[in-house]
Amino acid sequence: MREDDRYDATPYVPDGAGLAALRRAAAGCEGCPLHRDATQTVFGSGDTAARVLLVGEQPGDQEDRRGEPFVGPAGKLLARAIDDAGLDPAGTYVTNAVKHFKFTRTGSGKRRIHKAPGLRELSACKPWLLAELRAVEPEVVVALGATAGKALRGSAFRVTKERGVPLPLPDADGAVLVATIHPSAVLRADEDREAVYAGLVADLRVAAGALRPD
Repeated sequence: MREDDRYDATPYVPDGAGLAALRRAAAGCEGCPLHRDATQTVFGSGDTAARVLLVGEQPGDQEDRRGEPFVGPAGKLLARAIDDAGLDPAGTYVTNAVKHFKFTRTGSGKRRIHKAPGLRELSACKPWLLAELRAVEPEVVVALGATAGKALRGSAFRVTKERGVPLPLPDADGAVLVATIHPSAVLRADEDREAVYAGLVADLRVAAGALRPD
């Protein structure tokens, strides 16, 4: 794919496929230039019929190496927050808005530093996210951070204004969206980290409360 080509993963997404087929197809995605430097595609994982689907930004260094989402420090913190919020971890599915690791190199060039994906990359990868939503059919979708929120609600989305409130999500039939901060924001907090964590848990409790009664 040339740099001047339109970024778009649509040709790589099989119509009507289940998660297993989508995962296999995503491994060969070249819908944007990020695939060139990433180790591999990092697709979503979890309950294939999850009631809650959580969307992060993109895989980090550890996720890129292992091929699984949320296996680094932010993932461990998210797992704790999900449990503290009263959500069933076994009934969740986690993924990212962008499936390849975007990074820059520093120093000797060996250390890979996270670089936020742009709107072109979000748009290119959105067909995969929409396919996951259709396959899982969650009741509640949680946007973890501003990038995930923009992928789901558009570039005008602001997590600081819209977090912790159930919002409509036209791309997921019948589901509601609850936005919150990315768990990495808790890890980056220099002060009042417990308060920042408590805010994340509070937002996830809103997501738990938005589930339909059993």
